[in-house]
Amino acid sequence: MAAAGTKDDPWQLTTAPGTSQYTMYADRDSDPPLLVCQVGTTRLTYLLRAVDDLRAMLVAHGDWMPLGAADEGKEPAAGSIEAWGRSPDNPVGGWYGQRKGYRGRFGMYLPPLLEHLGLIELEHNPRNNRARAR
Repeated sequence: MAAAGTKDDPWQLTTAPGTSQYTMYADRDSDPPLLVCQVGTTRLTYLLRAVDDLRAMLVAHGDWMPLGAADEGKEPAAGSIEAWGRSPDNPVGGWYGQRKGYRGRFGMYLPPLLEHLGLIELEHNPRNNRARAR
């Protein structure tokens, strides 16, 4: 039986290279609604609308796009999912990550969720993975 994606039954996910496991769930009662990502003892939050927005962007992009995961303080690779997840040109006008100091890693943690939900294809190489819409 598939996880419900709730706090009591979170999605069990693995990063694209398969090196780290984490959980994620939708907190629809928060304002704004959030995705809560638990990586060990670290809790990251992203706007829940990122699921639909990221898929729509990948559909419009029409081809493979590098993940480009980077911490908040590091510059992401241009043209990557990570760069889009913090760009002033995305639908929210900036960061999808909500917890100051932990707003990065969008390109690491969101694509595996979208793959799990059947919305995108995701590569699983040791490095330099890419994603595209289904």
